[in-house]
Amino acid sequence: MRARAGKEEQRIAKLLARAGIASRREIERMIAEGRIAVNGTAIDTPATLLTSLHGVTVDGKPVQAAAPARLFRFHKPAGFLTTERDPRGRPTIYDKLPPGLPRLVPVGRLDMNTEGLLLLTTDGGLKRQLELPATGVPRTYRARAYGEISQAQLEELILGIEIDGIRYGQIDANMERRTGRNVWIEMTLTEGKNREVRRVLEHLGLQVSRLIRTAYGPFPLADLPAGAVDEVRQHDLIMFRKSLEQGRPRPPKAERPA
Repeated sequence: MRARAGKEEQRIAKLLARAGIASRREIERMIAEGRIAVNGTAIDTPATLLTSLHGVTVDGKPVQAAAPARLFRFHKPAGFLTTERDPRGRPTIYDKLPPGLPRLVPVGRLDMNTEGLLLLTTDGGLKRQLELPATGVPRTYRARAYGEISQAQLEELILGIEIDGIRYGQIDANMERRTGRNVWIEMTLTEGKNREVRRVLEHLGLQVSRLIRTAYGPFPLADLPAGAVDEVRQHDLIMFRKSLEQGRPRPPKAERPA
């Protein structure tokens, strides 16, 4: 199918995922089962290129055009996995989310024992924008740790650090307060590699006992209660996406949780 002037062709799996039909993996399975058609003809590959969802049906029902992207803040409590389901039956964030929400996918992940701000979106494209290191969206954490550390050691993290062959980019780290050998540290980073904060602090000889994400980009956790969810205003989301397109992600406005 040829693209109309001014419209870019995209894979049907991507378009359907953005329209909230299912995840890309689920859509690939639906295509293999012959459940998705274009102008009455079942397609056989998720790589089919289209400019819109006009004429596309799923199980014989027309697909509506993708709604505007929506973004939600969720205060993830500790003890929940950031996944849709777990083969071992452990609780997931979807067990905690209230009913009545649209189909949401998490932006990045938080470890099971990490708490705080988790962004959820209806749009796969927005999810990737927020996650890619190239966009430079800052994530801010507060960590409670046990052990000896100095502010000078923390400031060296601004140059990045290599641990077990893995290179971690610059981290803006500051000691907030110390009580005996317990210390609270605030850290802002833009890569978000797997377990990055814990690994860096453990490499410095600290034992992390609590980790809270307090902000993601300009969106703070603020006083959102644990387990609660609310929606980011469309105006704020539009302005943020414009800043990403201009290569100027806005800094975090983190506030300490209660």
